[in-house]
Amino acid sequence: MSAVLAPASFEELAEAVRSTPRLLAVGAGTKPRLSVAGVDVVKLSTAGLRGISEYDPSEFTFTAAAGTPLREITAALAERGQYLPFDPMLIDAGATLGGTVASGLSGPGRFRFGGLRDFILGVRFVDGAGRLMRMGGKVVKNAAGFDLPKFFVGSLGRFGVLAEITFKVFPRPPSALTLRLAAGTLDAAVQILAGAANSRFEFDALDIAPREMGESGVLARLAGPAPALAAMTREVFARWPGEVLSDESAELLWISLREFRWTHPDTPLVKIALSPSTAVALGETMQSLDGALWHLSAGGNVAFISLASAAQATELDESLQKLSLPGVTLRGDAPLWLGPRARPAIAQAVKHALDPTNRFPSLDDQ
Repeated sequence: MSAVLAPASFEELAEAVRSTPRLLAVGAGTKPRLSVAGVDVVKLSTAGLRGISEYDPSEFTFTAAAGTPLREITAALAERGQYLPFDPMLIDAGATLGGTVASGLSGPGRFRFGGLRDFILGVRFVDGAGRLMRMGGKVVKNAAGFDLPKFFVGSLGRFGVLAEITFKVFPRPPSALTLRLAAGTLDAAVQILAGAANSRFEFDALDIAPREMGESGVLARLAGPAPALAAMTREVFARWPGEVLSDESAELLWISLREFRWTHPDTPLVKIALSPSTAVALGETMQSLDGALWHLSAGGNVAFISLASAAQATELDESLQKLSLPGVTLRGDAPLWLGPRARPAIAQAVKHALDPTNRFPSLDDQ
């Protein structure tokens, strides 16, 4: 179906769900493969649900509607010297808060501070019966009940339609430095990742950028008071030789990674969950995918692969199966799920509880 529902209020959202047998919520379409659905599924846009309804800088929390663009949220937080430390992705592309939660996409800051899942406090959503419900809370000190809001992170709209989300935030550090640590091979870079992750330096981010960006080696970001960063940098370079990037170069680099500007524009982009111990094996797979690009993030626990063509998806899937690494396609003509896929019983139970009639796509839909 081509029709797109566009509710402008939470009440209209609930009514739209109740009146539509099959539907899938969509945000700004910055990760379009996640929004592909069957011909019987109507898309519901959350674009009309936007705005920050509550923001208490003293409590370090905010509540915003699902369709609120991330750029509005990050700008409001920046005015009060606060931020979302997991480095939300695709801000300039127009990604929304609800779409970011549904995709479960976190950036390089996930390494030190944890991913999006660790910052979500509560959700307001419409379930498969069309009921507007609230789970979780609006304060950090809230430990009562089953932590259902976290199940919406990476749920791809399978459990319900997000209406409003509450997050905790952090104070923005006064300064930051990005170091490029020299590594001639992927194996050497992975060894640096492992050593740095277990060091006392508390790096803000540890990434390996695509070589096509001209940033070979390990990108290590430090954040905190400037005098402390200068002292730490000297200690870091005593262990791993490298150089400090200029503030301008560092900012452009992290924005490029955040916005996926290093990728091929019209081919599959795949997110893969892995560990530093499997990164070298995945690198060997990349050598067989002519023209494919990749970015290793979050200390070697996430890889983003930009394939040179849709035809390479089959080969990548076979390799991921052998390596026991799961992947999800964010955009492009490729299966939604690549590699092995776990189906935890708890996820099935939550799906049945919130959407027993499968009004939303199933957990196995491709």
